[in-house]
Amino acid sequence: MTLKTPASAAPVAARRPVTRTVHGVELVDEYGWMRAANWQEALRDPAVLPAEITAHLVTENAYAEEALAPLKPLIDTMVSEMRGRIKEDDAGVPMADGPFEYFDRYREGGQHPIVCRRPRGAEAGEQVLLDGDALAAGKAFFDLGGATHSSDHGRLAWSFDDKGSEFFTLRIRDLATGEDLADVIEETGGDAVWSTDASALYYIRLDDNHRPLRIFRHVLGRPVADDALVFEEKDTSVFVGMGEATAGGLALISCSQSDSTETWALDLTDPVAAPWLVLPRLGEIKAYPDYHPDYRGRKTLFIRTNDEAEDYRIVAAPLATPGREHWEEIVPHRPGVLVLSATVLKDWLVRLERENALPRIVIRNLTTSEEHAIAFDEEAYSLGVLSGYEFDTDTLRFVYSSMTTPSETFDYDMRARTRVLRKRQEVPSGHDASAYVTRRLLAPAADGETVPVSLVYHRDTPLDGTAPVLLYGYGSYGHSLPASFSTARLSLVDRGFIYAIAHVRGGMEKGYRWYRTGKREHKANTFRDFIAAAEHLIAAGLTAKGRIVAQGGSAGGMLMGAIANMRPELFAGILAEVPFVDVVNTMLDDTLPLTPPEWLEWGNPITDPEAFRRMLAYSPYDNVRAQAYPPILALAGVSDPRVTYWEPAKWVARLRTAKTDANPVLLLTNMDAGHGGAAGRFDRLAEVARSYAFAVAVTGGRLA
Repeated sequence: MTLKTPASAAPVAARRPVTRTVHGVELVDEYGWMRAANWQEALRDPAVLPAEITAHLVTENAYAEEALAPLKPLIDTMVSEMRGRIKEDDAGVPMADGPFEYFDRYREGGQHPIVCRRPRGAEAGEQVLLDGDALAAGKAFFDLGGATHSSDHGRLAWSFDDKGSEFFTLRIRDLATGEDLADVIEETGGDAVWSTDASALYYIRLDDNHRPLRIFRHVLGRPVADDALVFEEKDTSVFVGMGEATAGGLALISCSQSDSTETWALDLTDPVAAPWLVLPRLGEIKAYPDYHPDYRGRKTLFIRTNDEAEDYRIVAAPLATPGREHWEEIVPHRPGVLVLSATVLKDWLVRLERENALPRIVIRNLTTSEEHAIAFDEEAYSLGVLSGYEFDTDTLRFVYSSMTTPSETFDYDMRARTRVLRKRQEVPSGHDASAYVTRRLLAPAADGETVPVSLVYHRDTPLDGTAPVLLYGYGSYGHSLPASFSTARLSLVDRGFIYAIAHVRGGMEKGYRWYRTGKREHKANTFRDFIAAAEHLIAAGLTAKGRIVAQGGSAGGMLMGAIANMRPELFAGILAEVPFVDVVNTMLDDTLPLTPPEWLEWGNPITDPEAFRRMLAYSPYDNVRAQAYPPILALAGVSDPRVTYWEPAKWVARLRTAKTDANPVLLLTNMDAGHGGAAGRFDRLAEVARSYAFAVAVTGGRLA
């Protein structure tokens, strides 16, 4: 089986060159017309896109669907396999809060979650709070956002996005009647924080450029137009977030940039309180606080910070005087041991940390300062802490999985040091973990670093250099890729694929330094590391040149575009999902939602000539050239506010003009969704199966 170029001619985009000079360099963009002048309006309603742009995207879709049509039997088979591995009427483990336990579940055949609660400790008495399937009925796209109950358990603030644009509408439901109040709040970030007396809620409203900069207070029953502005950030490079401390009574407002933070506090017990600054911005320092109302007799912030600690340490300070001069070190910095998170409970401080790319949970008794750890023995695995609703508890919930082991949810008694398995992910069609192998390799990079590569493959897969590989990468924003279990992935692995994750620089798998040396002036390390991972898989005899399919999305899609330009001969195909490929033009456009916040990640090409030239050297769109490229499948979302639809559309148009081979370059734009693709769980399977079928086809793989 191979992927063939369709009989129909590939779409030819109109070339309308626009030239401008930036820092003495002439830039020519022949496809800039694809950026709609009314893009802000089109995010809210894609139907208002100019007809010429819509027609081009529709034509591209038709061409891609023609190319992929021979794969439909394989796609359908994979969807059936993937669906067979999902327990359709699955339910989450209930999370206790006072008199109730809250949980999500799915019905047989349901696409969307059902939000429920029941009396604490009971197996019966379920109350459905939100029915996602009913709410989604008749909508081409529906994403259920936040669902936060008030402290008196009488109301639920919930949100939804029905465009894929991530503009969420916020509603309030009376849980006694099941009816929504008349209050409707548009264009929010999706989450809400309740006042302690449940008379009001706080929310973030997005501006016209989709930026989260302002927090409002809404008093129930009053007109939304009268909502009070509580907090406003003037710097458009900042992301504003807000959350209530587990201890309750206090909200923490975060003002984050990629290399610094600022935190304000808000008293939720005072209906007219104003926020006050607790942790000011201090250069390139990050500080993430959590709140304890009575640590050693005083209100205290526990702060995870990289101040004088590249891989973070934890300090404590009085809420009333949280300045650095009052910091008490609780967990010292240990180079190479990255503190990923810190959770404060009444008697415990729980931290998740990572060393040598493997995570562990460390629990500290706040009275005795005694610590103990939870870790596992597999070569590569994923471990996560689930935050609960209750502050005064000895129970910690965590989730473990590996690339061969389905997810397991445990409740851990921190005082007794015993664990109870609350749920093991069920695979209805069956899963024999012993039939699969997971490994961790270290790929040597040219500068002496080693790049971790996590692998999973079937025990019967020949390791003689003939196996196809799907190599996944990301490498930006400090985001680390977990070596976790995926039922969908088995449809590739059972067909003889080795599934590999390259933990490249730009993530934080090997500490904060791993991130720092993969951003801004060091960004090229991300691309070189991915290529080093591919070459190591070949040198280790696991696969061969031209047998590797590369996959990445968003900033990982930029990685795909870069390695396609740099080493196209290594790859059998490229899967670029919502790819950030038009880097220079996007970073020069300060009206786009993410541009000002991202200057600290990539550099500011408007004010910094060196950053501009560095970016120009790797920007995928700007480095397309006359050479042979492997088959490419690019995926986009028409209402995507993060990576706008025109980036992959322009990239594909330029690739087709420049490349010297006959391999297909395909663009599929979801005309009903945004950055995350389809929201329904089974609709999403079809998208995953399509990508995997492409990988099978370009490597000449087997159908079963």
